[in-house]
Amino acid sequence: MRVVVTGAGGLLGKRIVQAFKDYEVVGVYHRSQPETSPFLVLDLSSLNLRPIEELSPDVIIHAAALTDVDKCEREPDLARLLNVDVTREIVKVSKRTNAFLVYISTDYVFDGTRGNYREEDETNPVNVYGLTKLEGEKLVRDVDSLVVRTSTPYGSNPASGKDNFALWLLKKLKAGERVNALVDQVTSPTLNTNFSLMLREAVDRRIKGVLHLAGRSQVSRYEFSLALARTFGLNETLINPAHFNEMKWFARRPMNSSLNVSKAMSLEHKPMSLQEALSELRREIEANDIVWK
Repeated sequence: MRVVVTGAGGLLGKRIVQAFKDYEVVGVYHRSQPETSPFLVLDLSSLNLRPIEELSPDVIIHAAALTDVDKCEREPDLARLLNVDVTREIVKVSKRTNAFLVYISTDYVFDGTRGNYREEDETNPVNVYGLTKLEGEKLVRDVDSLVVRTSTPYGSNPASGKDNFALWLLKKLKAGERVNALVDQVTSPTLNTNFSLMLREAVDRRIKGVLHLAGRSQVSRYEFSLALARTFGLNETLINPAHFNEMKWFARRPMNSSLNVSKAMSLEHKPMSLQEALSELRREIEANDIVWK
């Protein structure tokens, strides 16, 4: 079986290609090279996806997206190009090749007024990022597909040369620097390794429709930060509680976009609790000597 992964060099993409390593997996990237061979260098914004079509994939996992929330708000045309127009072309390729399409989406399709969102709950994005990802969700419904929503992904690998929140926080605390973490924004932090194994199982089982694959714990950024510090034996007093109204973000954020993962609990690789995931993160980091250099 041939699996094509777009965004294969990203935070989720790098772990996804590892999860499918016993298949013929082709990672598609533009700037950040994936850990696959073979791979395909392709600028998806050109909307010329014939090179993907020529691979005759059995499965397409579309993980590429513009995920910078403020950049999406400032440059809505770019967000629409990368998150909607590219997805439309991916759908066309899926139709022509009869490939099973997996679309990676986000908890930001919800407005965050209550949290613990189920797959069937009404969507109502509050920013351009969430709106364009929701439009992508609607496009993929026209083909044999699975929409996977996740929340606050993190892991032991940087994404496109940038540290994710967990790595950034660990380095700050290791250096003895103070950091701010929100007490009033709640999500479902998701370890990318756990996510990729759940995704692999969902693809193998050809689950269709919408599925929430995220961490089992629903916590604030502040709670997440404290747990991370404790897991790595770092000084948690360096973490300052902060609030939404203190942030100078350009785009609005949902306050509680946490995801209900009851359906995913039927998988063999179940959503991890926060402590389970952080223990795994520490194991990965210590095994690869990533943070402490």
